[in-house]
Amino acid sequence: MVALAAFGVLALSRNPSFNTAAQPAGASPSPAEAAAPTMPDLASMTPRERFDRLFNRIMRSAETGDEASVGTFAPMALQAYGMLDTVDADARYHAALILLHTGDMGGARALADTISKQQPGHLFGIVIRGTIARFQKDQKALDAAYAEFLKYYDRETAAGRQEYGEHPRALQDFLTAARAAKPKG
Repeated sequence: MVALAAFGVLALSRNPSFNTAAQPAGASPSPAEAAAPTMPDLASMTPRERFDRLFNRIMRSAETGDEASVGTFAPMALQAYGMLDTVDADARYHAALILLHTGDMGGARALADTISKQQPGHLFGIVIRGTIARFQKDQKALDAAYAEFLKYYDRETAAGRQEYGEHPRALQDFLTAARAAKPKG
């Protein structure tokens, strides 16, 4: 497992879209390389920093439709997740989103269930279950997720959880969809 992580770190650090520091001394990067984001040495990061960095890379790739990068970095991110000393709801949410993007609905559902079991009413567990229902075109499960989300939304947002502040767009999008789906009357 450590060998695979080391390979992943090495592969990521040699990826030109991540690291322009591999330039020969005195060489100027091309315009594309200069515009590419640089990435610090993953080996020098904590496991959580590595996991978060890989998660962000995967989400950027998914947003642009770069499935090849999602497929490349997802195993590394999930391995980094497995190396975490402590796992909170935010880390589970990130891992579940990665699993969703790789088609592992069962793994994502298990993480959603863990979030909800450890923190009943936590919005991330509900959002994950709702997203799975939407992907699987299960309207009954999606309606149940929307109803549960609306039930807990005010209480949970009033709790001031830091992780909610880090994902406002996802929560707002789900809230908007839940309100739109709510039967009138």
